[in-house]
Amino acid sequence: MEYNPNRQSEQKLKIAVAILAILTVALGFLYFRERQHNKSIEDLKSEHAEELLTANTKLDSIANQLNAKITEIKRLGGDIRELVKAKKQLEEDKLALEKLDNGFSMKKYEAKIKNYVALLGQKDVEIIRLKKENGILVAQNDSLSREAKSLLQDITFAQKALSDSANTYSLRQRELAERAKEIEAKNKELSDKVSLAAALHAESINVYAISSKGKESDGGIYKAKKVDKIRITFYLQENSLTTKEAKIIYLRIIDPTGATVADMATGSGTFNYRGRDVTFTAKQKIVYDDSHQSVEFIYSRGQAYKEGKHIIELYSEGFRIGEGVFEVK
Repeated sequence: MEYNPNRQSEQKLKIAVAILAILTVALGFLYFRERQHNKSIEDLKSEHAEELLTANTKLDSIANQLNAKITEIKRLGGDIRELVKAKKQLEEDKLALEKLDNGFSMKKYEAKIKNYVALLGQKDVEIIRLKKENGILVAQNDSLSREAKSLLQDITFAQKALSDSANTYSLRQRELAERAKEIEAKNKELSDKVSLAAALHAESINVYAISSKGKESDGGIYKAKKVDKIRITFYLQENSLTTKEAKIIYLRIIDPTGATVADMATGSGTFNYRGRDVTFTAKQKIVYDDSHQSVEFIYSRGQAYKEGKHIIELYSEGFRIGEGVFEVK
């Protein structure tokens, strides 16, 4: 057979071209697959960032609503502890959100947001109730003011009538005397109503147990061995009719048998209530300033509390101004 070098070179060239074509297709396929992979990663990152932004925006909105509810309920004299606790938790949730990366769960944060929204709804109901209660108090005060004005007019009329008839000892004088008695009785009745309206009123009464190690618990139900001291806190309702001056508040702790927890050696004693002596557990002198001020009692009994329900009663100026309860088991 005759050797043909040109033909052999041509075959080698075809083989080289075929190999280059195969490599080109392979590289193109690898490039396309890598580009699709990178696009998928970018899409996931974009979706992740959008979910983070949505969660953070919702938490910011809830934070603003919590602040508004705290301000409104505090102004109305309600209990803001639950809202303050929720606000603190929300701040922790926002801080945790900033630190999350691939571990972020929108489902988890949707559950948290749902709970916050439910709490805000509950507080809207509470605000409506507090506004209604405050409205009733204002109406009562307005009624007392009208009665006081009417009484003043009656007294003025009686004084004038008595002056005009100073020289007459007749039936008219007896009628005026009877009228004066009626006015005096009405004056006493109104005075009693005004005193009642001006009485202190304790609200948001809470009882905490303090162990011998100083650990404080709340909830209202405590184990006897963990109760070394009792801390009672409450607020004095704002009332423009109440005189701003020093006042004594008496605390009574009544055990399950109906007996007053008291120890004369540690400051207990008696006070007059509706014409009889009543034993008190502890007392405290405060200066009322009509600012919705808080008051606190810390009482150490020195012995174990009996199992069962204990009643907290608060008195001042001849009135019972508040009541609470806690249980020992």
